[in-house]
Amino acid sequence: MGAWRDGRRDDPAPCRENDTGLFEVTVRDGRARLGRLHTQHGVLETPALLPVINPNIRTIEPREMWDRYGIGALITNSYIIWKHEELKQTATTEGIHALLDFPGVIMTDSGTFQAYVYGDVEVGVEEIVDFQRSIGVDIATMLDVFSRPDMNEEQVRACVRETIERAAASVHAAQGTMLNGPIQGGLFKHLRTESAKGMGDFDFAIHPIGGIVPVMERHLYKDYAKIMMASIPHLPPHRPVHMFGCGHPMLFPMSIALGADLFDSAAYALFARDGRLLTPWGTQKLQTLTEWPERMPCVAEYTPADVRALGKKEMTAHLARYNLEVTLAELDRCKQAVRDGTIWRLAERRSHQHPALREAFLWLSTSPHNAKLDKQFLEEMVLDDRDAAKDIDQHAGEWENAWNWIVESQESPRKGGEPWGGDDTNVRPHVDAAKKALRKRWKPRTIEARGSDSVLVAYGSSGPWRERLSDLMVRLQHHCPGLEVMIQTPIGLLPYSLEDLNPFTHIDGPQWLWRRRPNPLLIRQELQHFGMQERRIVLVDLLGDGVQSRAMAALHHAGVLDGTTDDDASGRALETVNRTAAKETLQRRHVADKMVVLLNARQEWVDELLEGSTCVVNRLGRVKNTLLHNGVHIVSPRLTDGGLSLTDGGASVFHNARTLPAPSAFERSNEDHTSNGPAWIVVNEDAEPFIRQGRNVFHGFIVACDEWISPGKTCLIVNRTGDLLGHGVSNGTLEDMKSFKKGVAVKTRGGIRLEDQ
Repeated sequence: MGAWRDGRRDDPAPCRENDTGLFEVTVRDGRARLGRLHTQHGVLETPALLPVINPNIRTIEPREMWDRYGIGALITNSYIIWKHEELKQTATTEGIHALLDFPGVIMTDSGTFQAYVYGDVEVGVEEIVDFQRSIGVDIATMLDVFSRPDMNEEQVRACVRETIERAAASVHAAQGTMLNGPIQGGLFKHLRTESAKGMGDFDFAIHPIGGIVPVMERHLYKDYAKIMMASIPHLPPHRPVHMFGCGHPMLFPMSIALGADLFDSAAYALFARDGRLLTPWGTQKLQTLTEWPERMPCVAEYTPADVRALGKKEMTAHLARYNLEVTLAELDRCKQAVRDGTIWRLAERRSHQHPALREAFLWLSTSPHNAKLDKQFLEEMVLDDRDAAKDIDQHAGEWENAWNWIVESQESPRKGGEPWGGDDTNVRPHVDAAKKALRKRWKPRTIEARGSDSVLVAYGSSGPWRERLSDLMVRLQHHCPGLEVMIQTPIGLLPYSLEDLNPFTHIDGPQWLWRRRPNPLLIRQELQHFGMQERRIVLVDLLGDGVQSRAMAALHHAGVLDGTTDDDASGRALETVNRTAAKETLQRRHVADKMVVLLNARQEWVDELLEGSTCVVNRLGRVKNTLLHNGVHIVSPRLTDGGLSLTDGGASVFHNARTLPAPSAFERSNEDHTSNGPAWIVVNEDAEPFIRQGRNVFHGFIVACDEWISPGKTCLIVNRTGDLLGHGVSNGTLEDMKSFKKGVAVKTRGGIRLEDQ
């Protein structure tokens, strides 16, 4: 971003020559990402808005967009320039940047939309790409075939395949100029997927999702979401995704949460000419307003009545600036949400502000679950989804896979509280990811001891539960070591050993959320995930004083403590040595279960590893560090989010314990990789000395990766022969590791020097 001097911003510096066309991710929140697109007219920060500029009608001058609004890129239509001789002459002799007086990134469209509006265009496939290249655009667009809403499936399929057939010639004509490869397919999800896979095989720089304007014009936002979910998961992740024609700020949060990187907008000008204002929750007419929906700088000195009193041209200019400022403000709001890890929550809040958007959000967040659990739901949805009528099982699987594509990219645990948002809270992707990891990896201890046929469910109070339950847990560990203790949270049951794990223990909401008495039927359904559905359920209310006595009484009543006298159960007979041993056992269980859930470790191996280990605790009794019997510090539980940080010593222990061979490629299989430990990243020889020094792993130096890698998860970094080089936290998925050529792939937390091995 250039500096401002006397109201003008410096022109951008070109990127490094070898970086032209590369895209890197700097921050991510699930599938949402902040990135940097490298071009010859600067590095474009994404998500970015590209205002549409009509070369003949400039409501706001491009130079003003650069200087006043800090806009780094815009889009104009090469077909319009090509058809108008005067514009064509200037663009050919002086270049597109001189024609528009814009120093930043310029993208051009090819005329496809004009073909949709007017029926045809008079330019050839290679000719229009040649022309865009000749006038010096940064990002050109191939001439794809627009699929209209009134087309049937066969007609749309023909458009998709014709576009794919044109791809090779278009890429060749670009001769190195960055080129857009649009995705078509209408409302047919399988054709969108076919288009995405086919176009992804060619060397495009960006993939616009085309054909969405008619969908947005009719407020078919559920179909808009379906189009995204049928397309983006099948595109190469190292290429930005551009929502062609999407410029309404209302759609930004959901679009960005699903992986969109670029937007273009003519709406700021078109709506202004019609006397309408854009807002993050919809559109309003100037004629009906007494106050501004949002007070933007461009109208700070005016009331709506003042602007209405202006002439048509001046009123349009004011409204266009207003719409542009509102649009940019919402985009900035989305960017900050990605940085804060709250983009899905922003999309969730925005969904309540328009019924069609709410429908789309509910389809996204609930359909996969309902489709899997209840086919009747799908059968009912056939009424408004003809595709679903063909094969309900197939579409249930497709929806589940699409949702899993979102969930597998989530980072969990996260820092900070989790604001309660009603039923939406349970289907937030990172919450779903945390619940799936817990249910898949954690399991109760299978020891033959008193209490192994029962489970104690505590409810009625928010955390920290250690303050209320620590003494009780010591007594239970001594008297009934086979008993599992679970805590009811607003998003599901949580083992007491993980009692500080985010997001379960950090739900910010009204106290009645925690005070609800458990429903035994629902509790038993949840226990089924952990293989404890046959156990007796004993409930204990944590609210108020006397928790220990209530719990022991309930266990006596249930028969769990048969053979234990009241004096024994009271804790008076628990000697100091037994109390110390019970505490140490609970501390090891705390660490062991976190290693199982967060480091994908095998439970039996962890239990054996931690025999004789020592836990260092703080003054509040929380475990800070864990040392093996030989004094090696292996892990440190984090106090902020309940997570677990691996040490150099711990990395070596996990590395030595692995029985699988090092990965040799980037491949997915249908195997279950639970308990295989942290994923391995294999780097080439050039990166090896830097990783040993603790430097980050950059894309382009990775030669193979375990398929269970995911963002925010601990991983081990090795060379081609499997030697441990370091450990860190992943910044991507398997497909990201395979595709990206620039940016940080792993944030290294520790390097392993040769002399330390």
